[in-house]
Amino acid sequence: MSQDFQPLHVIAEAGTNHAGRLELGHQLVDIALEAGADSVKFQIIHPEGLYLEDLPVDGGYRSNEVFQKRRSMMLSDEQWHRLAEHARERGIPMSASVFDRRGIDLLVALDAPYLKFASCDLNNSRLLKQGAETGRRVIISTGMATLGEIERAVTDVLSTGNRDLWLMHCVSAYPATLAQMNLGMITTLQAAFGLPVGLSDHTESSLAGVMAVALGARFFEKHCTYDRAADGFDHAYAMEPAGLAAYIGDLRDADAAMQRGEGKLRTAEVELKPRARRGIHAARDLAPGERITEADLLVVRPEGPYAPNDLPMLLGACVRTPIRRNESIAPEAIIAGRDEHPVT
Repeated sequence: MSQDFQPLHVIAEAGTNHAGRLELGHQLVDIALEAGADSVKFQIIHPEGLYLEDLPVDGGYRSNEVFQKRRSMMLSDEQWHRLAEHARERGIPMSASVFDRRGIDLLVALDAPYLKFASCDLNNSRLLKQGAETGRRVIISTGMATLGEIERAVTDVLSTGNRDLWLMHCVSAYPATLAQMNLGMITTLQAAFGLPVGLSDHTESSLAGVMAVALGARFFEKHCTYDRAADGFDHAYAMEPAGLAAYIGDLRDADAAMQRGEGKLRTAEVELKPRARRGIHAARDLAPGERITEADLLVVRPEGPYAPNDLPMLLGACVRTPIRRNESIAPEAIIAGRDEHPVT
């Protein structure tokens, strides 16, 4: 989709940084809103839909610590409804990444504006189709994927009749360095699939985001937190409130810089031009009937009716009316042409 027609959309990715506490979820919604994000996104993870509860080890089993920690950080469905209501009251859309059918159904019940599928599910055709069949916008991150795998995911979604699909270029490193970002893939995805393309940005500055804006990315995802030192999966590489606000500000500034106007000149340049450009001025008082020589002229600021490139046209012209020293040469004050005779 053309940059001229799709507004920039920044998603504040709150993930599971609520740690299972509704009041922290409310705080993350407020952080996203106050930073200027267009929507806030969490992760609805039901551990049994994503992880093994027990891991096979040496002929037996041991408890999966990640499964248990994810379970301890869950919000109940009722809490998700309360969190969504808080977001509605604050006036910011809320959604989530989902990892199973139960999560999809919950997002639909929350009336979320989009469904996000993480890079780990790009090759999960069944789940992608289940999400697409809801008729809601589908956003898919493309970390760890080949173009062939991305093509299969796109085909899966479009096969349901749902055409509202966004792709997010993503590098699945946490955090990612700028050198790892492979930002040229943004234009590759645009050309290959003709879909809106955004950036899931795991770097620790706004440089990748700003460059992605210049490449035509129209939506962005950035992890946020209330405290990078907090315990949890995503805090360490997320942005605290001031950093998130600065990141979003940089993206919006980059977007404004990339917008095409009707002509080359912008308002600031138009206002500056009269005093910054040179004009042609009289070096001395000139009387009617005198022929203008190069010594009679100054090519200096401010701008005047004649530009520096008009100098050859003025040499040899005849003065029609008095011109004072330092006065800008005006067309009505001279008779152009070396062979013209002064008016008497």
